[in-house]
Amino acid sequence: MTDPVDEEADTDGAGSPDGTAEAAGIQRCDYCRLPIPHEPTVLNRDEETYRFCSRACRRAVENSDRVFTQFQEARRFDPGVEALQTALPEGMPRNSFVMLGDLAGTRTESVQAELVWRTLQRGEPAVVVAFLEPPVSIIQSFISLEWNVLPYLERDQLHVVDGFTYRVDDPERMHDRMSEWNRHLRSVANDATTTVRDATEIHELENRLDNALERLEMDERGIVVIDSLTELGSIVQPIRAYNFVKDVRADVCKGRFVPVFAGATMAGDGGGFPHDLGYMADGIVEMRLNEEIVEDALIKQIRVRKMSGVLTYPEWSAYEYTSGTGIVLFDPKEEMADSRQENLDAFEIEDSPADDEVLAEEMDRLEEAGASEMTDGEDGEG
Repeated sequence: MTDPVDEEADTDGAGSPDGTAEAAGIQRCDYCRLPIPHEPTVLNRDEETYRFCSRACRRAVENSDRVFTQFQEARRFDPGVEALQTALPEGMPRNSFVMLGDLAGTRTESVQAELVWRTLQRGEPAVVVAFLEPPVSIIQSFISLEWNVLPYLERDQLHVVDGFTYRVDDPERMHDRMSEWNRHLRSVANDATTTVRDATEIHELENRLDNALERLEMDERGIVVIDSLTELGSIVQPIRAYNFVKDVRADVCKGRFVPVFAGATMAGDGGGFPHDLGYMADGIVEMRLNEEIVEDALIKQIRVRKMSGVLTYPEWSAYEYTSGTGIVLFDPKEEMADSRQENLDAFEIEDSPADDEVLAEEMDRLEEAGASEMTDGEDGEG
């Protein structure tokens, strides 16, 4: 955003001589940067003409210390994760509630960690709501991928809402048993952690999350990651779990324009909470293990099943995780073909026909040399 025009508007677009001159192209409001669908409301100032889509935007210039510098496009953002970038070429709307549906073994926690890491790298804050792991284990999940989040915890750019520790009878005893390294991680994370006294109390959980968002000034910036809605559904009554999701979607996604990524591990027939929330979720990312592509192997696959408001390619892609890089897409059939070719090339080098030809030529040379020596000996005897 930039400084606004500081002069009161004096004419409307209906009488503007240059309003129709640009009608053939796309005109954008000089305040909100949205397209102007009709004759603009204009302001003439120092031989410059400023165009607005409405009188409201023209008046807003008087009451604001800045104007928007780019078209907001529903406030889309790039999540920074290769698999999502490939499936979502237009990015993601910031007001999205996204379910990460997975199976055991698909490494959903690594996908969540990368979403947070890319957000931190963009200079935005992130909040992790943890039901499955204590804060130290959350930090370890980043470190195992060679992503050092300690500076971001110290700068209060990364915050953990701890919904796990409440179930431990003696938290201090658990901490006393930690190694020196884990105690160090705990000390770094301590100021960046909000502990929920009882995660089964949904209102307390919502208040702790809202306080964390206020603390990090998260409006139209940053992301929230909930590690497991499935775990939440196991500790509270279904109606309370549904209300929590609806409240978070309304308050965080739609109210603050902060996207939420929530894990949802498939359990049983997959028909209960949270998998029956597909109608409510703005986006659904699915992860699975495919045993049909490569014999005797499970290939991890990911796809974006849906994402409201943007172009989506709902195709399965094979992936794996690499420390320091994150999720990497690959083609299993091409990888197998390349592997077979490398093995074939190695075999040909070890047992090359060219080597046999060289050996045969050497044998012929030796035989000819031997025959020549015998001839020379016979000539000498004569």
